[in-house]
Amino acid sequence: MQKKNWLILSHGFNMDGRASSLTITDKIPYLLKAGIKPHVFSAITGIKDNRFPHQQFLAWGPAAFRFDFRHWIANQYGRGLFYKISTGLVSLLLAPLIALEKFFLGYSSQWSWAMPAYVYGLSLIKNGKVDLIYSTGGAWSAHLAGLWLKKKTGLPWIVEIHDPLVIRSDPTDLGFDKSKNRDARFRQYLEKQICKYADLAWWFTDGALHYAKVRNPNLNTPNNAHGFIVSPGAEPPGGLGAPKKHQYSEHLNLCHFGSLANDRSLSTILRALVPLFKKFPEARQHIRIHAYGAPLDPLTVNAVEALEFGDVLLAHGRLERDLKSGKSGRERVVEKMQSADVLMLLHGNDEWCAEYIPSKLYDYLWTGRPIWGITHRNPQLDEMLLDRGAYLSSQGDIEAVELALERIWLDWKNEKLIEPKWLPVGVDQAAYRILSEVQEKTERSF
Repeated sequence: MQKKNWLILSHGFNMDGRASSLTITDKIPYLLKAGIKPHVFSAITGIKDNRFPHQQFLAWGPAAFRFDFRHWIANQYGRGLFYKISTGLVSLLLAPLIALEKFFLGYSSQWSWAMPAYVYGLSLIKNGKVDLIYSTGGAWSAHLAGLWLKKKTGLPWIVEIHDPLVIRSDPTDLGFDKSKNRDARFRQYLEKQICKYADLAWWFTDGALHYAKVRNPNLNTPNNAHGFIVSPGAEPPGGLGAPKKHQYSEHLNLCHFGSLANDRSLSTILRALVPLFKKFPEARQHIRIHAYGAPLDPLTVNAVEALEFGDVLLAHGRLERDLKSGKSGRERVVEKMQSADVLMLLHGNDEWCAEYIPSKLYDYLWTGRPIWGITHRNPQLDEMLLDRGAYLSSQGDIEAVELALERIWLDWKNEKLIEPKWLPVGVDQAAYRILSEVQEKTERSF
């Protein structure tokens, strides 16, 4: 019997530009084409989808309520005066409850969204409207709700794990040690529960699946979850088609899109500019670093100030929907990506990089622009970049970063930047792999 009525649990569904949203929303057309009838549960932070039943719930905990309320107000009224007054008032009123929640539980804020998702999901299941539960995240509250529903009803449960639930500290750490952080301990527990109770579970990288198997040897054994790898891919952002011929300008525009942090910082690039400017003084007038999508991290802010690079680094912040043009944040981002000379991919320097590939890479691959990857302990990512033609450096090798930057400068100056192979990774392959695995599992045991 085919499983056609899918309950999809996705906290951040239809949140413009969010990786945790795009990973599932981009699959929807392929699921619909395959005859799947989705019923989506999400938070109120995204835009309601009218193609199928889509219910949005406020979380029942104070911290998640505050988070969701801020995004809902921003979606409805923008981030003007009303946003500042209303969200400030709600934050003030909820502050004591949030403090108590953090003191007694210590979980990440979105955990409590699992409660309404479970209650309303159980009602749907009891009414015979669900054949299969699909949790995807992003926020692990979706998986928690899926686990509760699986244990209560016994329905098939499939799980899409975006980022590793267990964060290791170094190459010798396999993730077995009991963390002092209560949220981390709960995520360890949740991973074990997924590997025991899920019917199918997939991760996005070889490294993530490897370490999950090390911690959970029952994975891929009878009566436990079948685990595998799915490359999430991306749809052509903003309807992007085949890349156009690049036009060089008076500036070498190096562009970064996405979040920044002290472990994934543009300060690495800024410091590499110092020897380049000494060797090629004219480069100072031409190189521009553009940051889109997030506030600058503290290390970058300090480097800009110390090196007096205020005119070199341009921070544009998050590009959201433009009410005048009607363009979505994603469409605006695509325009900026296409105009870049080189797209920078900062992988980070934490141990979890061995299990993680930035989702932004899949958007980058559609643009046809050269990518400069600064990576850390991830052969799968390195291979993807090199197979397509890219500038590549190791995060821990400062000299390699400086040499790559010099090469980019000289290539741009001669109008001979790398022309990468246009080998994007679409979402179709991910959706079809999941459908195939579900069908195979159905024929065996569902």
